[in-house]
Amino acid sequence: MYVYLYDNYLRQKKYDSLLKSIETKLTDYSIAGKIIRLQNFTNAERVVEDEIKKGVSTVVIVGNDTTFGHVLSRAASCDVTFGFLPIGDNNNIANVLGIPASEKAADILARRRKVRLDVGWFNNRYFVSQLHISPSNISVEYDERFRVSSNNKKMELVVCNLQPFSYKGKDEDVTIHPQDGKLEAFLRPVAKSSLFRKLKYEEPSIFPFEEMIVSSPSPFTVHADGKMSKETKIKIKLAKSRIDMIVGRSRKF
Repeated sequence: MYVYLYDNYLRQKKYDSLLKSIETKLTDYSIAGKIIRLQNFTNAERVVEDEIKKGVSTVVIVGNDTTFGHVLSRAASCDVTFGFLPIGDNNNIANVLGIPASEKAADILARRRKVRLDVGWFNNRYFVSQLHISPSNISVEYDERFRVSSNNKKMELVVCNLQPFSYKGKDEDVTIHPQDGKLEAFLRPVAKSSLFRKLKYEEPSIFPFEEMIVSSPSPFTVHADGKMSKETKIKIKLAKSRIDMIVGRSRKF
């Protein structure tokens, strides 16, 4: 049995035609199912657990990166297969998963090509794609052995799981993909800062880790799978659970 979690923005008329095409394909493939429309206050974990009790085996997220993060930040530990039907803008995660933002996504869902994905965890929520801390005066301790402080320099921190991190190196653009079984961190000190100029960075330090503590005397901004929060201390680690995700042949990992 399938259940489809629709983001609330899909009520806009501009999505009606694409949704109808997708829903027709799902019916043709005999994988149509119950539709639940998400709200900002929806407890995704509770919704998914309730549907599992009713016999659902596949939960399909319908929306964009923000929808993906909204559901999996709470429901990643649920024992079910997840699918994704990307619709509209802001769908970088779908590209990594090899799922097009068109009715062809229904074909991929029907083929049920599955992989098991590592899940990151911080401050009582999950992230599957990437965690980003904007340039801040942070201190980083990882694997209880190494400590890096900013020395009054702001640093940017990116922790990759599913989604790789790209940056401009000395001679060329560089993209580094995460490795299985560990999270990877990219720490870049800010070289120059100005109100009117784009930030310039020093070369990043790149390291895999299992557990990291990031702290600061003042709040810093954390973006993780489409969600933003202000924190003064977070613990980041690889979660014990993994998720089964339906992906396309052209996935980026």
